[in-house]
Amino acid sequence: MRVQNITDMIGNTPLLKIDDNIEYYAKIEGSNLFGSVKDRAARYLMENAYNDGIIKNDTVIIESSSGNFGIALAGMCKIKGNSFICVVDPNITELNRKIIELLGAEIVVARKADKNGNYVQDRIQTVKEYVTNHTNAYWTNQYENEYVWKAYFSLGEELCNEMEKIDYLFVAVSTCGTLAGTSQKIKEQFPNCKIVAVDIVGSQIFEQSNRKKHISGIGTGLIPQNLVHAKYDDYMIIEEVYAISECNKLLTKGIVVGASSGAVAYAIQNYTGYSNDLEPRKIVGIFPDRGERYLDTIYDKEWCNKIDTGIINVVQPIKQS
Repeated sequence: MRVQNITDMIGNTPLLKIDDNIEYYAKIEGSNLFGSVKDRAARYLMENAYNDGIIKNDTVIIESSSGNFGIALAGMCKIKGNSFICVVDPNITELNRKIIELLGAEIVVARKADKNGNYVQDRIQTVKEYVTNHTNAYWTNQYENEYVWKAYFSLGEELCNEMEKIDYLFVAVSTCGTLAGTSQKIKEQFPNCKIVAVDIVGSQIFEQSNRKKHISGIGTGLIPQNLVHAKYDDYMIIEEVYAISECNKLLTKGIVVGASSGAVAYAIQNYTGYSNDLEPRKIVGIFPDRGERYLDTIYDKEWCNKIDTGIINVVQPIKQS
């Protein structure tokens, strides 16, 4: 395939059939240019904000992210020529930090954690203070920006074109942008499709939790405004140990993905809300990113052992709404 523009390498990702106890299709979003589903949001946001006159050549872009969206924005800002400040927290992996810096971004570390060990509130406060004091700054605000969740219309449209029908769709949540945009398009084409949001223990999106969240790429310490635009039917909250175990299970098939994909795969295999119809079910899961950037966390035995008491010795049944 001949590509004219580098950003054309975002979208049109593969849809892979996976044979497991339950057969399903996985949308491999790690195939995007910068390695995750968040590439869609970064591209759509930057291009449309430019077209709408919100962003100019001298605008400083700032965002709170310790992972995929930070990497995607750093990449898009490199392409567009804008300065980018990424507000991260101490839990950022060394690999993610290096990728963001390699793409030319400035990193600011927010260090004040809440009672559950989440830094998201301090990261956002740091962003707000910067924007208040700098007139040429633009906060992309992935938690409640219309550009962000509308970016995922493209993902929903791709799935509708690739599948004759979808009975169940499983979507990992963090900012809930992917869930919001994708679900709207899926429900337009397949109104009877049951959409299941997949969250992780320690996240605050669907339930208040006193547990600490260790893995990145799924869940967050607040309820994102993007969630109000989502059309979902159910949700599951997955133990971190199960998500990690599922990643290793997928690895045996040659599939290297992040923890959010492991959570989605586990949810598909263990969901109790399937109908009892004899007709074969068409199930799709969105795998948000590739696994290489988790080599020093979920694929590292020493890291997993360090948090052993947090996720392995406190295993509880998965929760469903």
